[in-house]
Amino acid sequence: MMMILAWLPFYPLISFALLIAFQRQLSWKLASVISVTTVLLSALSSGYLMWQLSFNDVTTLSVNLWQWFTLTSFDTGDTHQVNIAFYLDRLSAVMVCVVSGVGFLIHCFAAAYMKEDPHFHRFMAYMNLFLVAMLLLVLADNLVLLYLGWEGVGLCSFLLIGFWYKVPENAAAARKAFIITRIGDTALVIGLLFLFTSLNSLEINTLNTLAQGEWPLTEQRTFWITILLLGGAVGKSAQLPLQTWLPDAMAGPTPVSALIHAATMVTAGVYLIARMHHVFIQSPEVMTLIAWIGVLTLLIAGITALVQSDIKRILAYSTMSQIGYMMLALGAGAWSASVFHLMIHAFFKALLFLTAGAVIYALHHQQNIFKMGGLLKRLPVESAFFIVGLACLVALPGTSGFFSKEAIIGHLWQSPTAGPIFWWLAIIGALITSIYSCRLFFLAFMGSARENISIVKSDGVLIKASLSLLVILSLFGGWLNIDLTTVFQPLTTQVMKQEPSWLHSVAVATPFIGIAFSWWIFREYRLGNSTKIAQSYQSIQTNRVKRWCYSGLGFDSLYTHLVVTPFMFIAKVNRKDLIDQLVMLCAWYAKLLRDVAASLQNGLLRWYAAAFACGLMLWLGAWLV
Repeated sequence: MMMILAWLPFYPLISFALLIAFQRQLSWKLASVISVTTVLLSALSSGYLMWQLSFNDVTTLSVNLWQWFTLTSFDTGDTHQVNIAFYLDRLSAVMVCVVSGVGFLIHCFAAAYMKEDPHFHRFMAYMNLFLVAMLLLVLADNLVLLYLGWEGVGLCSFLLIGFWYKVPENAAAARKAFIITRIGDTALVIGLLFLFTSLNSLEINTLNTLAQGEWPLTEQRTFWITILLLGGAVGKSAQLPLQTWLPDAMAGPTPVSALIHAATMVTAGVYLIARMHHVFIQSPEVMTLIAWIGVLTLLIAGITALVQSDIKRILAYSTMSQIGYMMLALGAGAWSASVFHLMIHAFFKALLFLTAGAVIYALHHQQNIFKMGGLLKRLPVESAFFIVGLACLVALPGTSGFFSKEAIIGHLWQSPTAGPIFWWLAIIGALITSIYSCRLFFLAFMGSARENISIVKSDGVLIKASLSLLVILSLFGGWLNIDLTTVFQPLTTQVMKQEPSWLHSVAVATPFIGIAFSWWIFREYRLGNSTKIAQSYQSIQTNRVKRWCYSGLGFDSLYTHLVVTPFMFIAKVNRKDLIDQLVMLCAWYAKLLRDVAASLQNGLLRWYAAAFACGLMLWLGAWLV
C-alpha cells in the first residue's frame, strides 16, 4: 500500500512529460490513451486505498519519499525538516477519489471534445499537470508541500483558462484569475510563516495535535493565523471578497470549467479549512466569519445568476453559491456535511458543465440561453442529463444534492458559531437556486428554437459514457457512506435553544416553492414567447437593477475604482520608475569615478611627473603642518 500511495499523484505527471516532449509526434488516439490511462491509474489507486481505509483496520497511511529542505527558526535556531511526504486518512482519501475519479471522467470527455483542436496535446498535458498539483495538495503531509500543490493548481488554471490565448478576452480572464488568487495566496504564505515562527512546525498532524491538546498560542495570535489561512481559502475557492475571477474563468474550454469548478481548484480552500479544522476551532470569531462569508457569497452568487444570459456563467455562479454552502457548513462546525457536499457537488456540477459543453458544441458554440430554446425536443439525451444535474442542484428529495445540502442546513440552527439567522439565509439561498435553475431550463430547453441553427450531434462514445457515469453518481452518490468521525472534532459548546419541529419540513418544501414560483413567473419562457423573451433579454442592459445584478452586484466596478485605477495612476506617474532611477544614480556615480580614474592613466610621462610632484608637495605640506 505504501508504494501505491507513493505513486498515486505521479501517474499523470508521466503523461504530462510525454505529451510535452513529443506533442505532434503522437496521434490523437495515442495521446488520448496516454493521458486518460494515467489518470485512470490514479483513480484506481485512490479507490483501492479508500477501500482499505473503509473496510480494514487501517486508519491512516503515510509515506516519506525524500528529504526536501530544512527550515531554521530565527528566534530559537531550531531546525525543522520539510519532506516530500504523503499522508492519507479518510478526509484525504475522499478528496483523492473525487479529484482522480471525476477528473478521469472529465479527461475522457475532453479527449473527444477537444479532438479537432490543433493544440490538443498541449491541452491534455495541462489537464494532467493540473491533477498532479491537486493530488499533491490533498495528500501533502505538511503545509509546505500543500502550498506547492496550491501554487501548482493556480499556475495550471492560468494556462487552461487562457488556453485560447490569441483571443484577448481569454488572456485577460486568465490574468485576472491568476492575479486575484495571488492575493489570497500571499495571505496564505504569510500565515504559514506566522505558524512556523510561532510553533516551529508546519507538519499538519503536529499542528492539529497541538490544537487538540494545550494550545500554546494566545487568542490574538491564533486569530491572525486563522484569518491569514482563511484569506488563502477565499481566494482559491472564489468566496467574498475575492470571488470576481470565477465567472470570467469561463473563457477556457468547457472541460476546463468542469475540472476547475467541480472537482479541483475551487474545493482547495474548503479542504484547507477542513484539514486544519482543529486550529480553526481555537478561534470561534473566525469560525463565525467563515459562516458569514459563505452565506453572503451564496446569496450574492444566486442573485447574480438570476439575470445571466450565458449558460456557463450561470453554472459558474451556481458553483460559487454551492462553495458558499460548504464554507457556511465549515463555519458552523459541520465538517463532515461540508466535505459530503463537496463530493456530491463534484458529481452533479461536472455533469452540468459537461452536458452544457455538449449542448454548446451541438449549437455551433452558442452559449446564450436567450438564443437557444426547444432543446428538450432537439437534444433529448443531453436534456435528460441536464435535468438530472439541475434536480441535484435544486436539491429535490431523493437526489444526492438533497442529502448533502440537507445535512448542512440541518446543522445550522443549533450551531454555536452560526444560528437561526444563518438557517434562514441558507433557505433563501436554496429558494434562489431553484428559481435561477428553472429560468435556465425554461429558456434553453423548453419552448421552440429561437434561431435556425442545425444541430451537430456528438457521437463520441467517450462523451456519452462520461456523462452516463456522472448521471449515476449524481443520482445515487448521496447513498455513499462517508464516515469522517475519526477525522473531525465536533464543536463542544453547549446548545442554548431547542430546534423547532418545522425546520425539516420547510427545508424540504423550499425547492418546490421555488419551482412553483418559477412556473408562474417565467410562463412566457416556458411557452416560448419570442417577443417577451427578446424584451427580457434587452432589459438586462436597460434596467438598472438587472444591469447591476448582471455585473455581479458591482464588485468588479468597485475594485476597478478602489484598486485598479489608483494603481494604474501610480504606474503612469512613476512610468520612469523612481526606484530604478535611484539605482541608476548609483551606477552613474560609479561610472563617474571610473572615468576620473581612467583619465589619470593617459600614458603621458609629463602628466605622471607633475601628478607625482603635486602629491609630494601635498604630503610635505601636511607633514610640516
